[in-house]
Amino acid sequence: MLNYYAKQLKEQGLKITPQRLEILRYLDENRTHPTVEEIYSALKKHNPSLSKTTVYNALQALQNSNVIQSLTISSSEARYDIKQGLHHHFLCTHCGAILDVDIACPNIKKTLKGGHKVEEVHGYFKGICETCIKKQPKKTGKKI
Repeated sequence: MLNYYAKQLKEQGLKITPQRLEILRYLDENRTHPTVEEIYSALKKHNPSLSKTTVYNALQALQNSNVIQSLTISSSEARYDIKQGLHHHFLCTHCGAILDVDIACPNIKKTLKGGHKVEEVHGYFKGICETCIKKQPKKTGKKI
């Protein structure tokens, strides 16, 4: 899989570094839309000399080259997503999970007909995820 990430970096004209490869691997294996802190903490366990600045710089370079995308849904804290084409996101207001939503943007064709080149689409849904709904106690009551 590291060869795939190296190819992505090369295609975007980015230097192939162990840190960038590890960040891509982590994002691919952890589709939870992690924060910088979560990425740094996870990678630091296996690479004690890793600095948070290196993680920030690598994420910025990957984002600027459209290899990954940054999301800001509920606060000023950025979350990161390995780019998987145009898709939307769902934020659970109970547990904070951010999930990918694979639905097409209904206005994309209209935008493209105008001669525009769409590079990003941000569609955010907020509500209660299926897991949290299942955890809620069922209300009992008589139907009217």
